[in-house]
Amino acid sequence: MTDEVRVYVEEAPGHRREVTGPTDMGLSLMELLKADGYDIQATCGGMALCGTCHVEVLAGPELPEPSDDELAMLESLPVMSQGSRLSCQIRLTERMDGLVVRLMPQNT
Repeated sequence: MTDEVRVYVEEAPGHRREVTGPTDMGLSLMELLKADGYDIQATCGGMALCGTCHVEVLAGPELPEPSDDELAMLESLPVMSQGSRLSCQIRLTERMDGLVVRLMPQNT
């Protein structure tokens, strides 16, 4: 067992950057990405109210189903894909090691 998780961010087609973070601090994927320097506004502070931490899950382990609040926020966004998730609602766990995501454009 490890206490670190590896997530890959696809910055351009065919170019993925590895980001690692602890699984024992209760962090969200949004917090990990922000700490690593990605430009995520997270205006609502992780409450699933603004959609500025929208990511598309491209590959990796299956994640827990989104909550009703997360689904409602995703459905209100101008761009949504089958893999759309709010990174503030994804907790870092060992199960998600190898997850691949792409930051979605913010049309505010």
